[in-house]
Amino acid sequence: MSELRKDLISREWVIMSPERARRPSDFHHQHEAQTVVTKNHSICPFCSGNESKTPDEILAFRDKSAKPNSSGWWVRVIPNRFPALMIEGKLNRSEHVIYDRMNGIGAHEVIIETPEHGKPLSRLDEKYMREILWAYRERYIDLCKDSRLKYILIFKNHGKVAGASIDHSHSQLIATPMIPQQVWIKIKGIEQYYDYRDNCAYCDIIRAESGEAERTVIENNSFIAIAPYAARHPFETWIMPKRHSASFVDMNETEIDELSAILKMILLKLELCLNDPPYNYTIINSPINSGVISQFHWHLEIIPRLTIAAGFELGTGIYINPVPPEESARYLREIKTIV
Repeated sequence: MSELRKDLISREWVIMSPERARRPSDFHHQHEAQTVVTKNHSICPFCSGNESKTPDEILAFRDKSAKPNSSGWWVRVIPNRFPALMIEGKLNRSEHVIYDRMNGIGAHEVIIETPEHGKPLSRLDEKYMREILWAYRERYIDLCKDSRLKYILIFKNHGKVAGASIDHSHSQLIATPMIPQQVWIKIKGIEQYYDYRDNCAYCDIIRAESGEAERTVIENNSFIAIAPYAARHPFETWIMPKRHSASFVDMNETEIDELSAILKMILLKLELCLNDPPYNYTIINSPINSGVISQFHWHLEIIPRLTIAAGFELGTGIYINPVPPEESARYLREIKTIV
């Protein structure tokens, strides 16, 4: 029988439908359909040696002898050539009849994760994963200085179905001048839970799941990876810091090392279990320049793009998940990886 489960924070309901239960092999994607293939690497703007094809870099980790906007880097951050929001200008918020509007002010950056074309994030050495996380952190801290900005989302689109327009491994950062509604829902859910339980909802989730085999995929000293109780999507996985923290920029060196290890492991497990599926990951952080929200607990959400939201989901906001989280966690635990 199907089961309705309620998300602890958003208070949204999800339908777990075991009658539709599917195995990992049912979700395998053809590589031609999931990626945008750039066969001629000489024209890929993210490849080493093609730096002139992109805007000037904002940040790069490179050999000391290498000049800016040249080869010799291992992580490179550039402005998006076709930005959703622009850093230049003023907000000029105003009303139009009953509607609010403001200029498209913000930031939109691309983090090129490797100079090697065709090498996925899951196959990078941990030391390079750490460097990517440090680049995220540096850009986040720098953009926090801009008082116009209220929220910064770091995210990755892997595969064409997930929105990647170039198959060279990269992630993105978008900073907005307002707090997105999805984040507000989480904030309100966290505040309501705190008022009721006098504790952080995510800390309670970690305590409930840690050490339990049912929905835990893997954990180390600093992080736990779980299939959330009310997972909206098959094989949805959250990576959460065990130490309460509102922002990922508060991580110390040990925590960054351990996040890079567990993130690599989860991405590799998903790749091997589901034949390199398209996926999105997002770092869910507290807002910036909006007062300290101490109850917030940052985390990273990974959503493989295995199903399509249809009429029921779009009309109600209630998702139907054909793979209960206990099953997806079991499949991922059983996948053997060589790191």
